[in-house]
Amino acid sequence: MIVVTAPTSMIGQQVVTHLLDAGAAIRMIARDPSRLSLEIRDRVEVVEGSHSDTRVVDTAFDGADSVFWLLPPDPGAKSVEAAYVDFTRSACEAFKSHAIARVVGISALGRGTPVASHAGYVTASLAMDDQIASTGVGYRALTMPSFMDNILRQAAAIKNQGMFFSPISGDRKMPSCATRDIAAVAAKLLLDTSWRGQGRVAVLGPEDLSFGDMARIMSEVLAKPVRFQQIPFEAYKSRFIEFGMSEAMAQGMTDMARAKDEGLDNAEPRTAENTTPTSFREWCEEVLKPAILG
Repeated sequence: MIVVTAPTSMIGQQVVTHLLDAGAAIRMIARDPSRLSLEIRDRVEVVEGSHSDTRVVDTAFDGADSVFWLLPPDPGAKSVEAAYVDFTRSACEAFKSHAIARVVGISALGRGTPVASHAGYVTASLAMDDQIASTGVGYRALTMPSFMDNILRQAAAIKNQGMFFSPISGDRKMPSCATRDIAAVAAKLLLDTSWRGQGRVAVLGPEDLSFGDMARIMSEVLAKPVRFQQIPFEAYKSRFIEFGMSEAMAQGMTDMARAKDEGLDNAEPRTAENTTPTSFREWCEEVLKPAILG
């Protein structure tokens, strides 16, 4: 039995598809089961509630072998530590009490870098990894750079203004990855019952690109000019607060972006194993273009 958390998230949905295609037995934790399609609900067990809740994880982990661990967004959290470490505390107790064999978690690049200690969401993600590892459970932290799919949040600006924005320098080349590749790696690990111990698995995508490079590729794929505009870090933070994010979480986003601008995502050596297949151009053709022009 594999327990999947955040099954309606972008990554979670794709993990579920892989697992069902492989014939795995799945139990989901869902705060709102009505968001699951009837087809999915007919093929899985569902435990309703939050995976921060002791009662919910005790019910969901009973008799399970493996867990896919992904935190839901909490833009109003009082701190990044509360959103990551405090949220995970009940699950860590349940990993031990239910003798879970393997956990695959979504985390971030940056461990061991000078900027990781003040990188906002990333710093909290790494603390969460340490918390899970301290239980002794078999753990694989999937460590990622920024997701290509995050650009969809700026689809309206790309469509209407021909622009997208970030406080990160437009000429800093960084890795990025597609959520479909993350899901594929996660599912492969969840279906593999042979691994033990604890470790990290980076998911880097096939190439390092700057936002300037991405603007050029988007322009070619969309057949319209698209340009990147760097914005001040304070303006970046203010936008999140305008959208209702707490001061602490907006600062966490800003600190993470600043750390990436200082090289957070560039420290992981690229290998054949951590180079995933979906290129940014391919992602633009298959995901961004339909979202903009469809």
